[in-house]
Amino acid sequence: MVIEPKVRGFICTTAHPDGCRESVQRQINYVKRHERKEGPKRILIIGSSTGYGLASRIATTYTYGAATLGIMFEKEATERRTATPGFYNTKAFEEQAKKDGFYAETINQDAFSDETKVMAIQKIKENLGQVDMVIYSLAAPRRTVGDVTYSSVLKTIGEPFTNRTLDLKTNELSEVTIPAATLEEIDATVHVMGGEDWKLWMQELMKANVLADGVITIAYSYVGPKLTSPIYSEGTIGKAKQHLYETSLELSKELSDIQGKAYISVNKALVTQASAAIPIVPLYISLLYQVMKKKGLHEGCIEQMDRLFAERLTRNPIPTDEKGQIRMDDFELSKEVQSEVEEAWNNVNADNLHEYADIKGYWEEFYHMFGFHYDNIDYSKDVK
Repeated sequence: MVIEPKVRGFICTTAHPDGCRESVQRQINYVKRHERKEGPKRILIIGSSTGYGLASRIATTYTYGAATLGIMFEKEATERRTATPGFYNTKAFEEQAKKDGFYAETINQDAFSDETKVMAIQKIKENLGQVDMVIYSLAAPRRTVGDVTYSSVLKTIGEPFTNRTLDLKTNELSEVTIPAATLEEIDATVHVMGGEDWKLWMQELMKANVLADGVITIAYSYVGPKLTSPIYSEGTIGKAKQHLYETSLELSKELSDIQGKAYISVNKALVTQASAAIPIVPLYISLLYQVMKKKGLHEGCIEQMDRLFAERLTRNPIPTDEKGQIRMDDFELSKEVQSEVEEAWNNVNADNLHEYADIKGYWEEFYHMFGFHYDNIDYSKDVK
């Protein structure tokens, strides 16, 4: 069949296998440009099929020469539907990694489940013995614990918040009001997006004795600027990210007996399936891209993760902020960049939107997530 993008709001319901393969290969080629560096050789990546998780898998494989076990929750193709992009991404990555001589295996099950943790431990024992690094990169909308399913919400805390956003259906400015969350919604969001499951994973891995001495575990987070703070750092997501940070401190204590350490890597705002769903954020990202590209500072997922693993984690000690976090959002939150983004935010309107905002760049990255809009792919070709 011929596969075309079918976009509904901030979601594309189709994915192109050849385009996803192209995306993965471009990321691999980017990392291959520099020489191999010393680093962890056996890595578990929880949430490995898209975005920062996929980029982490590529970066560690081709920077450290690492063997990787990935955890994903993706759908295969059917007669009526394409597979999800993460499924195609992972298939392409595994094929290329194995061709290049690297161990790469993936478990396709719900990372939140006890069964998946047991299966991962068994795989580690059979094929890796122990792991030197655990990367936690989940961005799921819901989590089931026993008989209870928690759903995360993108809401404020305290009072509703009204501001402008980029309407992804029309590419026009619009106003959006984000309601305040209930205590139950805040709690549910923390259960899904906080550090609870990360801690469970690490505790189960410790009990099974599959964590090597000196193991490093990293979870990804985002802080963002003052502009987005009502919906992000001060909203329900912010509560979850604070819990994630507190979990990193708890894990570092628990890992101290094996000289292990837990880190939070605070990353840059990017077009991802998760960020596209957050009101106000698409407009902010579009303005940010325009400023950072003009200054030569723009990074996508692979550029961020390449810098993290090739430059930050190879230093001793690992550079962190006063809270012990690795700040990969340093370019984004620099005073020079943020002052220009704030100026653009204050001046942008319906008439000058494309002057201030990188709408084209936003959508290119959006379509690339699903394997579309690559110039060297023939999308009129029948795909089996």
